[in-house]
Amino acid sequence: MGAIETLKILVTAFEPYDRWATNSSWDALSEMLKRWGPPPGVTTRRYPVDLEKLRVRLSKDLEQGFDAVLLLGQSPSASDIHLESLAVNIAGVQYNSGRLYGPLEHGGPAAYQSRMPIDRLRDALDREGVNASISYHAGTYLCNAIFYLTEHWHRQRGRDCQVGFAHFPLTTEQVRAEGREFGGVSRLDLAKGIAIMIEELRRGQGSSGGAGGESSLGYWAMGESANGMDNPLA
Repeated sequence: MGAIETLKILVTAFEPYDRWATNSSWDALSEMLKRWGPPPGVTTRRYPVDLEKLRVRLSKDLEQGFDAVLLLGQSPSASDIHLESLAVNIAGVQYNSGRLYGPLEHGGPAAYQSRMPIDRLRDALDREGVNASISYHAGTYLCNAIFYLTEHWHRQRGRDCQVGFAHFPLTTEQVRAEGREFGGVSRLDLAKGIAIMIEELRRGQGSSGGAGGESSLGYWAMGESANGMDNPLA
């Protein structure tokens, strides 16, 4: 097997919000790190569900310079991983309907399209049995905000970076906590999804990645589970 370039990748998730005791994006990221350890070249972050605090922390992190930024969030209505294709310049909260919200960035473009190869990511996830689909609306809350702000930060500075957002469904544990018997996706499958997406990004845009039955699961994740990973924050 040829050498795989070690890209600098930032992977982010959110803390719990509203009535949810946990956030599936953070549950999945924690599970991946606990089981397999941190992938080479990857930095992880958990962000607050607060727009102004998010702006400050995100900008500081992006100054480190990354080749790719994979943003994760929770979508309680999703049944599979949603790979978002568009981020819009709207700052708002989805449950306050009937109100016109201001822009995230005054004078900024109305929308940005993801620069990640989301078709390829979806295909890689499907090959490994992790259900995924492409979505065309990341909402108008912090999931959309972090997606738009990350794209805007890089474009304003002329920096080339693959930026993408993935909405995760609820975990089976979250669904059970709601008193429902069915639904949700296991933490392990969502963690596997993150590992697959990281590996596919590392393969580079010049390759179809995983063609011919080659696994897209990160090679660092093929060994035994990692130990001593109680705090997955980088």
